[in-house]
Amino acid sequence: MRILVVEDEPTLAAQLRQALTAAGYAVDLAHDGREACFLGEVEAFDAVVLDLGLPLMDGLSVLKRWRGGGRTMPVLILTARGDWHEKVAGIDAGADDYLTKPFHMEELLARVRALIRRAAGQASAELVCGAVVLDTRGGRVTVDGQALALTSHEFRVLSYLMHHAGEVVSRTDLTEHIYAQDYDRDSNTIEVFVARLRKKLPPGLIETVRGLGYRLACPG
Repeated sequence: MRILVVEDEPTLAAQLRQALTAAGYAVDLAHDGREACFLGEVEAFDAVVLDLGLPLMDGLSVLKRWRGGGRTMPVLILTARGDWHEKVAGIDAGADDYLTKPFHMEELLARVRALIRRAAGQASAELVCGAVVLDTRGGRVTVDGQALALTSHEFRVLSYLMHHAGEVVSRTDLTEHIYAQDYDRDSNTIEVFVARLRKKLPPGLIETVRGLGYRLACPG
């Protein structure tokens, strides 16, 4: 899953990137409103953490541009303490949630997880597909209760497929959602990650839909 962090304060931006990366996300950074607006229009993100007080273009204007252009990714806005009018304006402009600075990083991670789950139509923090359980809170995967060792990219591929269980997901979609923008992307490596996952997961769980991509086929 891929996150865009829009924050102009360098220390906080670095902390957010570190925490989200450690939680298993691919993370892109934007340090001003214009860059954020462009990235949100041309790249695929599963969620955005958006500070409203940005240089060049304020966060509220960025959000309005995205929503006006039909961009529907979940957005968590960051506001200054006591600026309740910013929260109201942000929600009215299309934000899905807000968090007041200063905040605990664990709360931000929990809110991001919840936004991504809701966008995928998932209610629980645990994604279940047959014997496979992915705990979005701890970034753990088990099969029949036994912990599964996955690389970071294998986890991202499985996480995206489980958030979209039953849907056909193309290699392009996976490439866009498991790599940050500055990563050397190669859609051919998706086949490698899927092949590795198939060796670790129950047989038949990941189906190949010829010419289209992959589908996670959950029993029942």
